Amino acid sequence: MTEMPARRLLLVHAHPDDESINNGATMAKYAAEGAQVTLVTCTRGEEGEVIPPALAHLAPDRDDRLGPHRVGELAAAMKELGVTDHRFLGGPGRFRDSGMMGAPQNHRDGAFWDTDVDDAAPYLVEVIRSVRPQVLVTYDPDGGYGHPDHIQTHRVAMRAAELAAERAYRRDLGDPHEIAKIYWNRVPRPVAEEAFARLRATGTFPEVADIGDVPGIVEDALVTTEIDGTPYAERKAAAMRAHATQIAVDGPFFALSNKRGQPLFTTEYYQLAHGRSGAPAGEREHDLFEGIEGFEGLNGFEGLKGGAS
Repeated sequence: MTEMPARRLLLVHAHPDDESINNGATMAKYAAEGAQVTLVTCTRGEEGEVIPPALAHLAPDRDDRLGPHRVGELAAAMKELGVTDHRFLGGPGRFRDSGMMGAPQNHRDGAFWDTDVDDAAPYLVEVIRSVRPQVLVTYDPDGGYGHPDHIQTHRVAMRAAELAAERAYRRDLGDPHEIAKIYWNRVPRPVAEEAFARLRATGTFPEVADIGDVPGIVEDALVTTEIDGTPYAERKAAAMRAHATQIAVDGPFFALSNKRGQPLFTTEYYQLAHGRSGAPAGEREHDLFEGIEGFEGLNGFEGLKGGAS
């Protein structure tokens, strides 16, 4: 049996491109340092809007071939980040992009949002028990900005983490495993405000997004962990460029299909939602694996649905 890497990180995202925007520098850093980095993407992003005119025919209201194309974009992005273990939840196409909240696509056949959490979670339980990560990264209960697939990703990830640790649950999916630390993606408001001010001063984009368009913005006090990804800034930007149907990158900034500029963050921020911080009281962690060395596992999951314990 092949020995597992000492550090194992699992990220669970809704669509291709979410991982590069939110965690690209973090993923590149840990992959370069020899950690096992596993990405699970819950849908193929079939309902996304297409930026390049030459690829407009892929859109869901035309050829409806955007999903398979985005699978290729994601593979290219993972190559840029040095991540070799990427999986779709239940396999590519098992769950379909649900569109924006309130859209008819929310309830179409196979839509992720319309899937019972306990029907989707076992697919992730199997991954958790196979990879046995110490750290999981996903969204907060609002999915960062209210997208139904992001909210559902949060629910499925948290439920799967809980079920994976239960000794009596589905032993056919592997031996029980408890994840030591679970993080939610965050951006501190002061950091976002400064970055948007810098973007406006450059005049790079005719229109600049509202600060509220950035997922996961919270007050500074809620952020427990920051990962300096500056040495991996180019890898993150290259991964974002690989998602060419969805993202246009211009230096340290980018835009989605609405063409409104946003900052590209190379330091990435997190809130510890489950587990114990490895930093001294009142200080932020600078490593997702801080404090993990003494973790015994399977000691109960009391802190799972609340804040850091």
